[in-house]
Amino acid sequence: MQTVPASGAPPLAAPTDRPLTALLFRKLMPLLVLSYVISFLDRTNIALAKTHIAVDLNISAAAYGLGAGLFFLSYAFLEIPSNLIMHRVGARFWITRIMVTWGLLSAGMAFVQGETSFYIMRVLLGAAEAGLFPGVMLYLTYWFGREDRARAVGYFLLGVCIANIVSGPLGGALLAMDGIWGFKGWQWMFVLEGLPAVFLAAVVWKKLPDGPDSAPWLTPAQAQAVRTRLAAEAADASTGKAGHSFLGAMRDPQVWLAIFIYFCHQISIYTVIFFLPGIIGTYGKLTPVEIGLLNSLPWIAAAIGAAWLPRHANTPGRGRRLLCLGLAVMAGGLLIAAFAGPVMALVGFSLTALMFFVVQSIVFLFPSSRLKGVALAGGLALINTCGLIGGFIGQSVMGLIEQATGSTRNGLIIMAALLLVACAVAPALRQGQER
Repeated sequence: MQTVPASGAPPLAAPTDRPLTALLFRKLMPLLVLSYVISFLDRTNIALAKTHIAVDLNISAAAYGLGAGLFFLSYAFLEIPSNLIMHRVGARFWITRIMVTWGLLSAGMAFVQGETSFYIMRVLLGAAEAGLFPGVMLYLTYWFGREDRARAVGYFLLGVCIANIVSGPLGGALLAMDGIWGFKGWQWMFVLEGLPAVFLAAVVWKKLPDGPDSAPWLTPAQAQAVRTRLAAEAADASTGKAGHSFLGAMRDPQVWLAIFIYFCHQISIYTVIFFLPGIIGTYGKLTPVEIGLLNSLPWIAAAIGAAWLPRHANTPGRGRRLLCLGLAVMAGGLLIAAFAGPVMALVGFSLTALMFFVVQSIVFLFPSSRLKGVALAGGLALINTCGLIGGFIGQSVMGLIEQATGSTRNGLIIMAALLLVACAVAPALRQGQER
């Protein structure tokens, strides 16, 4: 049981013992980031394989958009039960299970034969990976107070940036293995990028503690310091309207406001992830490796944003201002990409990507400061579920627009408009008992 300060007591300071905070980051974040790198490689390598499977398996642009989006449908459907299970059985066991199943299924994508098997495997892959992101969002609340959590989330989201930076050159090299031992290049890519998740799962099982009490690298005094800070914040959250139940979280208007903003954000981010390589491919006669290298540029910008900016969201007011700025910059970048030539379009995509994970790391601060226990586990999963539905809708709509018009311009304009609407409502977000 965690000790909660008496009612009316001032909130206890965060482990301002910076060496302790640095220790938490050093021990936890590298393994979590590496897990997310592999997760995103396996989730998005389909983008690099798009043109190849279209030829080999006769899959249309609309079918590709639907198949890419089906991942998010099954992922979203199982997010909430997955996070509630993790809350009961512990992070170490559940994250290990997620990694083993998604790694095997990702490798199994090499044996897709046509549209039907493509759809089935994407659905199964989404079901296998369901719960990883909201599970880690929940897991970080076991360790970091509000002042440090945005930075922790930002570091975790570096995994997406790293994955997209290395996926282009790596995927291009693997695609170049076409014909070796009778396998297509895209088959090699799925197998060689999927199996590492299974091997890393063994490391997660051995090294990832469920919480401060089970961390062998914390002294009892250090574990108590972490628990004390989190207990004070939990006491603040417990007096809010949301209560401790999942139904209580669903009754909090702030949760639904965060959901709307995150929904708009995820539509844009996954549209860029899954369609940017194809858009770059229209810029001229480029090899897969060249497309991969150009695709990496926006993700370098995203990595800079994730590592540099979230740490400034250390108060509710700063968080809101940075959130609004991020949404506006994302919208502006997409509009540049929609109307400019190849060079400026890449600049526009890079501006959008700069704020991808700044926005994402800040959005989760607001509901997590108002919820606890089952409400926290279910509420975070609910937000991510709705965001993933946005990913499904965005990709499906972009696929239809591209097939109908031969261009992605109108889709990018729609995404930019949604981001501007999210920017307009973001100032209404509140943390904890803030009015």
